[in-house]
Amino acid sequence: MPMRHEAFLSQVQEQGRYATAQEAERVARVVLALLGAHLVGTVRAELAARLPEEYALILLNPLQAAEPLSPERFVRATAAWIEGATEKTALWDIGAVLSTVAAAAGDVLTRKVLLQLPPGYDLLFGPAQST
Repeated sequence: MPMRHEAFLSQVQEQGRYATAQEAERVARVVLALLGAHLVGTVRAELAARLPEEYALILLNPLQAAEPLSPERFVRATAAWIEGATEKTALWDIGAVLSTVAAAAGDVLTRKVLLQLPPGYDLLFGPAQST
C-alpha cells in the first residue's frame, strides 16, 4: 500500500523542519528525480509502488544519469537544482526526503535500493542533519 501524499509530505516537512508544505514538496521533487535516475528495474518499480502516485511518477520518469553520481556529487546536483541552496542545505534536504523514502520503503527494500547506488549513500538515507 503506497504512503498517502499528505502523510509523505508532512513527514518530509517535519523531518526537514520546513515552514511550508510547498517547500517540502519542492525538495521532494528534486531529490526523487535525482534518485530515480540512479535506480533501475524491479527495485525502482517496487520503490515507486510504496510512494504516493505523484512522487512515484517522478521516480519512474527520471532524468537519465549518464553515470551514477557519488554521494558528494548527488549533494552538489541537488544544491544546483534547488534555488538558493548550498551543499549544506542540500544535505539537509536530501536527509529529509530520503529518510521519509526509507520509512515508506521499509528495511528490506531500502537495502536493495542502496545496493544499486554507489557506496556512501546509506549516510544520505538517515534523518536530516547539518554537518
